[in-house]
Amino acid sequence: MALDFADDRKMSRQAMKAELLDADTELRLARAWRDHRDEQALHRLITAYMRLAISMAGKFRRYGAPMNDLIQEAGLGLMKAADKFDPERGVRFSTYAVWWIRASIQDYVMRNWSMVRTGSTSSQKTLFFNLRRVQAKFEREAMARGEALDPHQLRELVSREVGVPLHDVEMMEGRLSGSDFSLNALQSSDDDGREWIDALEDESPQGDAEVEQAHDMAQLRNWLIDAMNGLSDRERFIVRERKLREEPRTLESLGEELGLSKERIRQVEAAAFQKMRKSLETKSKEVLHFLT
Repeated sequence: MALDFADDRKMSRQAMKAELLDADTELRLARAWRDHRDEQALHRLITAYMRLAISMAGKFRRYGAPMNDLIQEAGLGLMKAADKFDPERGVRFSTYAVWWIRASIQDYVMRNWSMVRTGSTSSQKTLFFNLRRVQAKFEREAMARGEALDPHQLRELVSREVGVPLHDVEMMEGRLSGSDFSLNALQSSDDDGREWIDALEDESPQGDAEVEQAHDMAQLRNWLIDAMNGLSDRERFIVRERKLREEPRTLESLGEELGLSKERIRQVEAAAFQKMRKSLETKSKEVLHFLT
């Protein structure tokens, strides 16, 4: 069933004109929807309690969301309540629907408060909707006693009052203290002002560091080539296959190819590394990790 909330004031007027259901009629409509999926019964039930949904949506206008959207979310919560309502429990539909309407509106407000997800746990949700109110209560009480609370004391009181960890209070206080803004926004009102993104540190390597690194790598390659040239053909082949391939070969496979035992391959490899080590020790200690 589609709900049109293009004009919230018109919707409010229509809701106020809707019928008031007595308990027996409400029970009959709820059973008709539950047992027979009677859409006319559902429409009548939803229409009768839309005034409740609109009233609850109005309580969340202070969070900056458009009233049309709040009403729509309230209507969705009302429909979900109708779908899950059990008329045999002896509870009026309005009492049951209040929870679903509030939950639907709160989820919408939290999803749209910030580009960063504001909170997903029950404690964070409780803080989002109660932090300012509880803080104001403690500040009024302290003022009445002639006292002043520092920020840390206030957070501790809120933590105990709401029953949530202190770090959750600190996190939510930070989330609610500011709003999102674009990194492409200008830092000043001047047309030639810098954008905020220009103030971010560039973490990529700087030009001088890249040149220095390229020079060092070229030097290391030359040193390694000189050290490799000091090996015999067999030693050079074993070092290349064991250390310079993307998938190094095993001692066993090299032994089979060269007609040597696995232990002999290991000995030749160790001797080749020792020769290279002596060659490189005279040039730089930075390349010794290649041999380890």
